[in-house]
Amino acid sequence: MLTLALSTLRARKGAFAGAFVALLFAAALVTACGALLETGLRGTIPTERYAGTPVLVTADQELHWTKEKKGKTKEKSKPLTERAWAKADPALVKRLAAVPGVRVVVPELTFPAHVLTDKGPLAEGASWGHAWESARLTPFALRDGRAPKEPDEVVADAGSGLRTGAKVTVQSTGAPSVYEVVGIAAPPGRAALARQSTLFFSTEQARRLAGHPGRVSALGLLTAPGTTVSEVRAGALHAVSDTPSLKVRSGDERGPVEFIDADKARVSLISLGGAMGGTSLLVALLVVAGTFALSIQQRARELALLRAVGATPRQLRRVVGREALIVGLLAGPPGAVAGLFLARWVHGRFVAAGALPDTLELAVSAFPPLAAVLATLLAAWGAARVSARGPARMRPTEGLAAAALGSGRTPAGRVVAGALAAVGYVVLVVVLSGLETDAAATPVTFLSVIVAAAAIALLGPSLARVATWVTGGISRRLSPASGFLAAQNTRADARRVAAVVTPLSLAVAMASTILFTQTTSSHAAGEQAASGTRASYVLAASGPGVPAAAARAVRERVPGTTVTEVVPTTVRIGQDKFPAQGVSSPGLPRTLDPEVTAGTLAAMDDGTVALSDLAARTRHARVGDRVTVTLGDGAEKDLTVTAVYARGLGFGDLLLPHRMVAAHVDRPLSSSVLVAGAPNRSALTAALRDFPTVRVLDRTAVAAARRTQEGAQAQVTYIAMGLVIAFTAIAVVNTLVMATSARRREFALLRMIGTTRRQLRAMLRWETLTITLLAVVLGTAVAGATLTAFGLGMTGAATPYAPLVPGLIVIATAVLLAFVSTTLPARAAQRSRTGAPAEAG
Repeated sequence: MLTLALSTLRARKGAFAGAFVALLFAAALVTACGALLETGLRGTIPTERYAGTPVLVTADQELHWTKEKKGKTKEKSKPLTERAWAKADPALVKRLAAVPGVRVVVPELTFPAHVLTDKGPLAEGASWGHAWESARLTPFALRDGRAPKEPDEVVADAGSGLRTGAKVTVQSTGAPSVYEVVGIAAPPGRAALARQSTLFFSTEQARRLAGHPGRVSALGLLTAPGTTVSEVRAGALHAVSDTPSLKVRSGDERGPVEFIDADKARVSLISLGGAMGGTSLLVALLVVAGTFALSIQQRARELALLRAVGATPRQLRRVVGREALIVGLLAGPPGAVAGLFLARWVHGRFVAAGALPDTLELAVSAFPPLAAVLATLLAAWGAARVSARGPARMRPTEGLAAAALGSGRTPAGRVVAGALAAVGYVVLVVVLSGLETDAAATPVTFLSVIVAAAAIALLGPSLARVATWVTGGISRRLSPASGFLAAQNTRADARRVAAVVTPLSLAVAMASTILFTQTTSSHAAGEQAASGTRASYVLAASGPGVPAAAARAVRERVPGTTVTEVVPTTVRIGQDKFPAQGVSSPGLPRTLDPEVTAGTLAAMDDGTVALSDLAARTRHARVGDRVTVTLGDGAEKDLTVTAVYARGLGFGDLLLPHRMVAAHVDRPLSSSVLVAGAPNRSALTAALRDFPTVRVLDRTAVAAARRTQEGAQAQVTYIAMGLVIAFTAIAVVNTLVMATSARRREFALLRMIGTTRRQLRAMLRWETLTITLLAVVLGTAVAGATLTAFGLGMTGAATPYAPLVPGLIVIATAVLLAFVSTTLPARAAQRSRTGAPAEAG
């Protein structure tokens, strides 16, 4: 069987080229998704700031809870969204200092601190402030000047380009202040840390700016010469054993504590990589199965001859399966290698789009490529064996007749399987219409499209006959010769039509769904935010945020204004995570209208919370109930529900007291400040003359900024799922080229009976038009139903937001792919010697 398989491959290289291409790109896609998923699971976050500190003691950066399931208790944990600060108990510091091998215990404070210019922050990216006493944790050493002693003195890193004696404005957690640069410091062998800028303050000033009295972001344990890290770590673990909220970290454990954003990104990447990987694998299986089905269909005469000369059904399936394994072995490894480069490219695009910090490095190991090759082999073998079942079961005479005349009837088993897939799609759409969170809706959305594509693949021959019946009459009237030939071909070879329609309809459905789920969600959120913002103006900053002093200046200098400061965050109620905003409450109804359905925002104070309808339903909470909210840094607050509102997409699922949120986030400055009652922009600009980085935006500018932000967020999904679309587009081209190139004998026979080249090309155009129309109609119908269900669940509206131009581009691209992938191979087939009329017989 193996010898026969190898002989067949050598003799029919062109026939297996399509399968090779499908498997090659499938392996690349699965490898790339696997590498991204592995990065989320075990990607390295290298330390910079703590490079000179072997052991750290920090607060626990995870939220823990227990879950009862089937009589078993399981411990669950999730990373906190903000930095948790450890209580710097003098007794604790004394115990750590007494650990054998510890030379000194150094308290660390970390808080945002940016040097400002007229155009914004001096340094791009992260910029953090610390007390000078913790400079030795890296270690930083002075290159010029001295250490800061006074509250208005600062030491900058050498990468800032500043010089000793310079006066700079620094925006930290409070109002921007002027400092004198009294020193320039640098880590060993370089001017600055690679992924962050650093400013050092006097100890007292750093404590004031950090805003966490009696707490530290970490305690660094510097070791004495001749002491091993493991010995110090063991001693530190014993010293903190009675304080479960503290964790001892060394080695690679230090990076996630330094780069909190990177640790959070790992969780997001696991979700994204899992969704990408699952979707990609299912699409790859569908495409590979379709490719092998077409390949087996084109070899029906050959397989029937093998049956005629005595091959048993089992032998036929074995030889086809071994052919597929050989093709898989040839295509899988190079595809997997290409997938590693693809993963690096996608990782770079995620970093450039701001979805991933550059501190989370891509994890590269042998597991994703090996898994991809194995998945490719299994998919190829399984698809080939399943596709060969029909020809193998036929009697030799029946197989030869079917190969010559085509099968006019779709097997009952295929129809039943297709009906079941269609029912499954309907069930998924119904489920999708009740899902109200993005995390729950996204995987079901893409699974629905794939199940629909499977139903189309299985019911394709029947659908093709219906489409031919509809379009055949039109084509025959408009083009009696070519139109007649096209209608007869599509009716007689419905399986070939189905094999081509499946990837093309999948491409249309998947591209439309990916594009318009984003537009539907962002449009609904934008509409809610625009309708619910009563403020005439919004203050935004080109720096790290709008300081409270700027809001206070507007209140004091512009009479009659109502000012609401907004700080975004993410919180939990129980195990449920919600986006939230901290808002200053005096006069809140004048600046914000989240469409309150119960209670009132006027009653908000430091001990209250307003919930969206979704959050209230999820937690079964009503106005007057008490809920325990876990803030981003793990602090728990018992709050009274004062209002329930409808516009959760536009304003987050919780509205919390501004001061409370600002005290528990890494960046306490307001992301925006809403201003109502201002006479004009000029009055606000004049009031903000001491804050050059704060801008005054009107409603139009706010809407434009929101669209820009939404576009940046959507980029992540477009990049991730764009790989699936690209793979599907390649599958479309591959399938069409296979289907057209295999028709050389048919084209030659048509030429022998007098069909002109012009008529032949017109026939192909009519066939392609029929196929494209069917694929576009089916793909659009699937996307429309899926998006309607998605919109109903996520936004409450059954009408998705699908802009006309992107939709037309999707359809035009599908049409272009279909015609190009048909026309070029057809011309090549007509020019080839095997397609010459003299050789047709």
